[in-house]
Amino acid sequence: MSDKTPVDFWFDPLCPWAWMTSRWVLEVEKVRDIEVRWHLMSLGVLNENRLDELPEEYRELLETKAWGPVRVVIAAQQEHGPEVLGDLYTALGTRIHNREEGAEKSTVAAALKDVGLPDSLMDHWDSTPYEAELRASHKEGIDKVGQDVGTPVIAVPGPDGEQIAFFGPVVTPAPKGEEAARLWDGTVAVASVPGFYEIKRTRTKGPDFSNL
Repeated sequence: MSDKTPVDFWFDPLCPWAWMTSRWVLEVEKVRDIEVRWHLMSLGVLNENRLDELPEEYRELLETKAWGPVRVVIAAQQEHGPEVLGDLYTALGTRIHNREEGAEKSTVAAALKDVGLPDSLMDHWDSTPYEAELRASHKEGIDKVGQDVGTPVIAVPGPDGEQIAFFGPVVTPAPKGEEAARLWDGTVAVASVPGFYEIKRTRTKGPDFSNL
């Protein structure tokens, strides 16, 4: 077994902010003694009971794009093991976000090919027998932080052995090297304070994928 600190990371491949945060965590993995363990959550599941409250553009995105990719990813996990998630997420995020190919069927099929997974996983696009597993994975992550946040969710062991979990951080562009490490140290330190609730500021700039 690894003696590195496990870092559990829940993602939905559709979310550009989760993608940025995931690239930051991989940078931290290079300079801190941590090991990322990937898990799936779903913006479709998170928002399925409040679609009427959402802006029309976001509602349409969730209804048309949110379900196919996560169904394929959960099928890949169930049929090929959780160890495929990291590489598959990288392939998906590179195509969906960096290359702006969108969360299309052709994009997901190409990502499967990139990492050597079978095209037969695309049979799960419209429905999957693994929906219960998808919902359980989502619930495991979101229950750690509450229903009022989204993806990503990160959980790390606390000083007393209990997990410390938090949403985010939302960061763009993704810092690298020691800057990534400083942000990690500070985020974990803040999240470790009993009773800590939120830190936030308003920004207008969208995600910056130029340095990925």
